[in-house]
Amino acid sequence: MTTAAEQAILDAHFMARALELARKGHYTTHPNPRVGCVVVRDGQIVGEGWHERAGEPHAEVHALRAAGELARGATAYVTLEPCSHHGRTPPCADALVNAGVARVVAAMRDPNPQVAGRGLQRLADAGIAVHSGVLEAEARKLNEGFLKRMELGLPFVRVKLAMSLDGRTAMENGESQWITGPAARSAVQRLRAQAAVVLTGADTVLADGARLTVRAEELGLDAAQTALAMSRPPLRVLIDGRLRVPLDAPFFRAGPALVATCVAVEEQYANGPECLIVPGDDGQVDLRQLLIELGNRGVNEVLVEAGPRLAGAFAQLGLVDEFVIFIAGKFLGSTARPLLDWPLAHMKDAPELKITEIRAVGDDWRVTAIALPPASV
Repeated sequence: MTTAAEQAILDAHFMARALELARKGHYTTHPNPRVGCVVVRDGQIVGEGWHERAGEPHAEVHALRAAGELARGATAYVTLEPCSHHGRTPPCADALVNAGVARVVAAMRDPNPQVAGRGLQRLADAGIAVHSGVLEAEARKLNEGFLKRMELGLPFVRVKLAMSLDGRTAMENGESQWITGPAARSAVQRLRAQAAVVLTGADTVLADGARLTVRAEELGLDAAQTALAMSRPPLRVLIDGRLRVPLDAPFFRAGPALVATCVAVEEQYANGPECLIVPGDDGQVDLRQLLIELGNRGVNEVLVEAGPRLAGAFAQLGLVDEFVIFIAGKFLGSTARPLLDWPLAHMKDAPELKITEIRAVGDDWRVTAIALPPASV
């Protein structure tokens, strides 16, 4: 007879494997969440699966197919509450019921209003033992973009920055290639690949000839993961409030893109990239409204790769969920350009950040930080 403590250890062990499987969908599942599933019988894994792309079978279906008749009386571990509604695929809760599993363990409930507890209730109504909350923090981290969009209607915004040890991003004349080394640039490629949208501004595109594409040869992934990452590239979004970037710019020649602007679209754009008219003031796009529009389009994660002005604007408006800062072991000097265009007059005005991770990336360092809410007065 397994004790409660022993069962908790087993649940965590098998859920960790389900999370490992879910991470295989890191680059391809949006707008859906990343989900993994493991079917266990008599202490042994008899089936496992993960969700790869929207419109294709969910993780539970893959795992149940692998388990076959061994699923009857087994326990299914799934990183997100099984869906209970008909979307592009049938409900996974029904698949689990029909397979005859005896117990379902979910890492967390699904905040999607179409599910929101109904999946677990469907299982319980069918006489299946249900339990949730196993490795929930890890599951939430894996799908932070999907969860934010479901809960707040906004995508998760990650701002990537690269700087010297003295906090500079480019020389006074704009020269910036390369501050960091190959390993850091490879890490940036993976950040791009996992995002649903890579977003930049007109200044960056005009000054650097930026394309912001994902380059397969720089991803640093194995062949299978590279193929997955390249199969669903992110949408490249250009914020160009006054339509300053010419249509023959490298950014547009590099593939499909969306232009967010707040002025009337010029005639030549009729056969050019898609344009999204967003409210704005004095040629400046309303960034919050743009994020709402992207959320409405099913965008879970946005990677901002922009100059100090646009990156600073996102930060000042409190729209950044996470900063990823690559730091190179070099000085660029006092005349070089700053990390963010964000003038602050007093120390009390300085925003607080919580550093969640520091790690070496080749010869450089990567610092991950989240903004803390302002201290109450």
